[in-house]
Amino acid sequence: MESIEEKVDLGSDEEIPFNSTQPTNKKQSFNFEANHVISPSKVSSLSGLRKMQISLLKSIYIVLIKAKINVLLPFGPIAIMLHYLSKKHGLVFFFSLVGITPLAERLGYVTEQLAFFTGPTVGGLLNATFGNATEMIISIYALKNGMIRVVQQSLLGSILSNMLLVLGCAFFCGGVVHHQKVQNFNKAAALVNSGLLLMAVMGLLFPAVLHFTHTEVHKGKSELALSRFSSCIMLIAYASYLFFQLKSQPSLYGSLDEPRENNENSDEDEAAEITQWEAIGWLAVLTLWISVLSGYLVDAIQGASDSMNMPVAFISVILLPIVGNAAEHASAIMFAMKDKLDITLGVAIGSSTQISMFVIPFCVIVGWIMGKPMDLNFQLFETATLFITVLVVAFMLQEGKSNYFKGLMLILCYLIVAASFFVHIDPSNDDD
Repeated sequence: MESIEEKVDLGSDEEIPFNSTQPTNKKQSFNFEANHVISPSKVSSLSGLRKMQISLLKSIYIVLIKAKINVLLPFGPIAIMLHYLSKKHGLVFFFSLVGITPLAERLGYVTEQLAFFTGPTVGGLLNATFGNATEMIISIYALKNGMIRVVQQSLLGSILSNMLLVLGCAFFCGGVVHHQKVQNFNKAAALVNSGLLLMAVMGLLFPAVLHFTHTEVHKGKSELALSRFSSCIMLIAYASYLFFQLKSQPSLYGSLDEPRENNENSDEDEAAEITQWEAIGWLAVLTLWISVLSGYLVDAIQGASDSMNMPVAFISVILLPIVGNAAEHASAIMFAMKDKLDITLGVAIGSSTQISMFVIPFCVIVGWIMGKPMDLNFQLFETATLFITVLVVAFMLQEGKSNYFKGLMLILCYLIVAASFFVHIDPSNDDD
């Protein structure tokens, strides 16, 4: 009997734990299923963060590491350190100049990436605008410090550099790569820009003539008043030009691109390397860093001129614009080598038009607000140089074709201009 009871007890003992563990297993399975239901949202959020991190790292690599010119980026922080640790303005100027060069080129690259999302016409306008951001920032800093001649000469140098050096190198490289055929571009759009450049020359010419012929009604005031009035007219003309280009007759600026759209194989290879918002963010970051370095660059100009025995006019007209036009230089040559001369002209001549018809009048208005006597009297030597340059480029563009010889002539013309400013002494102090 005892053995039977023990068996029963053993059986009951075995049944009890079996019955007690069964609901716990159900609870555990239920909890596992509940966790299994919640996990996809967590996984998706984690995967989203991971994708953001990967895209951010990829964007940093593409913009700041991939290009070979980014080797020069450390020169910017070195220039800031030298500014506070030593008083050698020549070194500060040199390192600032070299440090801004890759930033200007990267600014042009990011703008070019943004153009993939905006279309070719707006993209060319953005490229010209942000390509000139370096010159605008340097000019505003110099204007704030009362260095009006540096502002005038650096903006004039940007026009000369774009029209002679940038366009010349683009024509030369494009002509060498495509030497077996003639490269064509939209002659009508080029002539419109040439007309605007001649209008800008007229706006700069009359204040200079008024000053040097001593025919002002109110000496020292009429010249400034005429400059401010002409600046307002030039801004209205440039706004009308933008409306004409983008809204009124956009077909005038895209007529030669239509047959090229059939070459889908070449266009399919090109795609944006960064997203639209990444491009906008990089535009803000690069513009801010350029503005910081520009302040140190402007502060060191006079000391660099004294230490290197180099005229301020040469530094302002030749050295500063070469750095500021790094973006236009690279993109214009690249598009010319791809046989896209309409975009090349939009970058080089469009940039010159924007500086002459927008940036220079804008600086006059900003100087008016700041109480600085910024005017359009660029002196006779500078104005004559600009006038001859516009005439030479207008003759080069009127045929609607380009080759490497035209590019070589433009480059040689720029060398003559550079040599002229190297031996030129600014007479502004004597006249005042």
